[in-house]
Amino acid sequence: MKLGIVGLPNVGKSTLFNAITKAGAESANYPFCTIEPNVGVVDVPDERIDSLAKMYNPKKITRAYIEFVDIAGLVKGASKGEGLGNKFLSHIREVDAIVHVVRCFEDTNITHVEGTVDPIRDIDTIDLELIFSDLEIIERRIDRTKKALKGDKGLVKELDLLERVKVCLEEGKSARSLDYSDDELETMKEISLISMKPVIYAANVAEDDFQKGIENNEFVKRVKERADEEGAEVMPVSAKIEEEVAQLEQEEKEMFLEELGMSESGLDRLIKASYSLLGLISYLTAGEPEVRAWTIKKGTKAPQAAGKIHSDFERGFIRAEVVAYKDLMELGSMTAAKEKGLVRSEGKEYVMKDGDIVLFRFNV
Repeated sequence: MKLGIVGLPNVGKSTLFNAITKAGAESANYPFCTIEPNVGVVDVPDERIDSLAKMYNPKKITRAYIEFVDIAGLVKGASKGEGLGNKFLSHIREVDAIVHVVRCFEDTNITHVEGTVDPIRDIDTIDLELIFSDLEIIERRIDRTKKALKGDKGLVKELDLLERVKVCLEEGKSARSLDYSDDELETMKEISLISMKPVIYAANVAEDDFQKGIENNEFVKRVKERADEEGAEVMPVSAKIEEEVAQLEQEEKEMFLEELGMSESGLDRLIKASYSLLGLISYLTAGEPEVRAWTIKKGTKAPQAAGKIHSDFERGFIRAEVVAYKDLMELGSMTAAKEKGLVRSEGKEYVMKDGDIVLFRFNV
């Protein structure tokens, strides 16, 4: 999974990126500090992997991971080449979802490119640039489709879809705000519009807001209202707290978060929100050679899940031997789970569940 971290200059975007990836991206109080996208890979925290590792003592442990891409600050006119312009927009087309960092704190020591703090204005600025960029792509696609239509009448439905999306974008709305049929969604995936990508708003708040209560931050309230309107997620986070947490050992980190009344770090919450937003789950494979997490879409059937490991597993799929993580942990071993009849033999129509521990049988 690849997440693009975006936001106007000086909203705390690179500070947050540094904290959650410890990748050391430059962070400074001036626009366009980030020119090339910085990339950091972060393991997905999963206590199930830790427990299975204790049980099997494997030679190798492989967790699921997320790639974070810190993309250069955006300004008005980026779709027309202002600031870093289309360079920014090309980087963001490659991500699965967008983490939009929005400044929700006042600080006279940190300049804002617009002079004042207004998260909704900032959201609108970036949204409009993404929409303008998408509009150019849709218009070019419409021109090509009209030309091809002369020889292929089957493109009428696609042209209708493109015209509908164009009207939506011209009204200043994101492409994701429309309802699509399954066939239309396939077409939209192929076009790869930025404003189709799911969004998490990371509302960057002051450090003491978590002690005062996030519900008292008027900026965050406004961001939540906006997110509700467009079906996006909001995650209050303090880039400064995350920066401090990143420097601590696990035990110190837990104590520090407890003092702030937080049960988990912003990174952990961001990963959970991302999985939820993209409809992802993990199944697990376990043995002495390796304990590993595999990320799949909710609703994936067993053969396609097996194909994540190797295409031969899917092609020659016979069955999946499945035990629920909870059952295995309660009984303490695979042998005990089999004796209790809790290891199931599932066929091609089995829909995988989060936390399934699986052994795939196949023959090619």
